[in-house]
Amino acid sequence: MQGFEESTMFGFQKIIERRIKEAQERGEFDSLPGTGKPIQMEDDTRIPEDLRLAYKILKNADCLPPELELKKEIRQMEDLLAEIPDEKEKYRLIKKINYKIMQLNLMGKRSPLLEESEIYYKKLVEKFGQK
Repeated sequence: MQGFEESTMFGFQKIIERRIKEAQERGEFDSLPGTGKPIQMEDDTRIPEDLRLAYKILKNADCLPPELELKKEIRQMEDLLAEIPDEKEKYRLIKKINYKIMQLNLMGKRSPLLEESEIYYKKLVEKFGQK
């Protein structure tokens, strides 16, 4: 039975190759996006192997994994800090940022060396007071 399956697969491969060649001759692949440009290979070595496909699907759907979404929110709130003149508002925002950082740090099972560090109010007041 295995010989039959192999010959059937070989037959399908021949049909597929013929149809691809015919489409090439008709120029159906000439106007595809990225034609003539090098393929952009992404480095996904830092993503666990069992999550790579899921992350790829999320990326193609313009969805970020929860960890990256939180990091994005944290960065946006940090950028807002410089624009806030009121000290009480800054303090409230810092508390929100620290809460998001705590959430982020609790999400992953990773080395403590890679954790985000919280923002300390006095240091920020000193930093923004110098500007």
